[in-house]
Amino acid sequence: MKDDEVAKLIAGEEQRQREGLELIPSENYVSTDVLTALGSVFTNKYSEGYPGRRYYGGQEFTDPLEQLAIDRAKQLFKADHANVQPHSGAPANEAVYSAWLEPGDSVLAMDLSHGGHLTHGNPMTRSAKLYNFIPYKMKDISTGEIDYDHLRELALEHKPKIILAGFSGYPRDLDYGKFAEIAKEVGDQCLLMADMAHIAGLIAAGVKDNPFDYGFHVITTTTHKTLRGPRGGMILSKGTVGNPLKAPEKTIDNIPTLIDRAVFPGMQGGPHMHVIAAKAVAFGEALQPEFKEYAQQILTNASVLADELKKQGFDLVTGGTSNHLILANVQTSFGINGKEAEEALDKIGLTLNKNTIPDDPNPPFRPSGIRLGTPALTTRGLKEDSMGRIAELMKLAIDYREDDERLKDLRSEVVAMLRNFSL
Repeated sequence: MKDDEVAKLIAGEEQRQREGLELIPSENYVSTDVLTALGSVFTNKYSEGYPGRRYYGGQEFTDPLEQLAIDRAKQLFKADHANVQPHSGAPANEAVYSAWLEPGDSVLAMDLSHGGHLTHGNPMTRSAKLYNFIPYKMKDISTGEIDYDHLRELALEHKPKIILAGFSGYPRDLDYGKFAEIAKEVGDQCLLMADMAHIAGLIAAGVKDNPFDYGFHVITTTTHKTLRGPRGGMILSKGTVGNPLKAPEKTIDNIPTLIDRAVFPGMQGGPHMHVIAAKAVAFGEALQPEFKEYAQQILTNASVLADELKKQGFDLVTGGTSNHLILANVQTSFGINGKEAEEALDKIGLTLNKNTIPDDPNPPFRPSGIRLGTPALTTRGLKEDSMGRIAELMKLAIDYREDDERLKDLRSEVVAMLRNFSL
């Protein structure tokens, strides 16, 4: 690279990733093949529209490429249709809202402080200014059980057009069957939507339940995180696939076409074909038998790490984890906020993120909790026998957060440990 300034920053980031351990549950390491596709000549190509229906010429390779990504995604998730064009998870959610809702319509979604995502009703978002988001919560924070009785009461009272199952900081499984039962009571125009960005790879591998098996109509997801692809979004759906150039009747069965029209031209122009190429590669990797072994190892590592953290005195929200994600209350555990814990762990090369806990009394930039997970460390090759020492290192970093010399020693240990695990 001729640009020395950018080259230096890339080299620095590569070193940071190599010599540190990514514990952020929404991050992962992609394969060399995914990186190659991202840097391919598809970067140069404009391809507004969909395969067979483009607004530019020269599509003899983009059309089969996008169709390949679509076909692989449908196979992975047992979907009737896949739109692989969304640039990330947030616009994927926005597109579904736009496809199905009118301004003022109601959406029942998980409360943000109990694990929901920014796009599930945060008042700062565009969608929250257009639609009426009604939050549901956990009934018991010690176990993580959702209050399905209250969820049902809310649904029957407000008659939402969408019931949304999904999360960003929830360490347990959702009961999709109960969501489906409640949606049936609301009526046949209630769209069942699952935001599976965090656990898409676990669903694709078959180690976690697929919402489509319970009658869900739409799944939105990112293509990174546990799916281990490029940073991007995707919308999967059940129903009849029609011509996106023709406006269909607004029915549940037509949701694939309604979504296609909401993505383009509704929200986006030209798709990022180099990212779609990388998505196709990642989907192909996820179809291989070894990906199931990888996904199962993510769950095993998370379960063991949660147990080891409890031994170190970490107070875990819901008492542990059933997926790849762990949420710890460091305020009650050690008398510090999540920002202080994040900064201490950064100093020894363990990267995670500060995070609110349910009904957190602290502000978002100084929350009571931290959020961590096991997708990236599992990609790197670490297994359950390493989880105990990671938990110990986390506790030591917090204990010695004001002792720079001790933190340097811990940093050296992390670097030495990770030499045994390729990146």
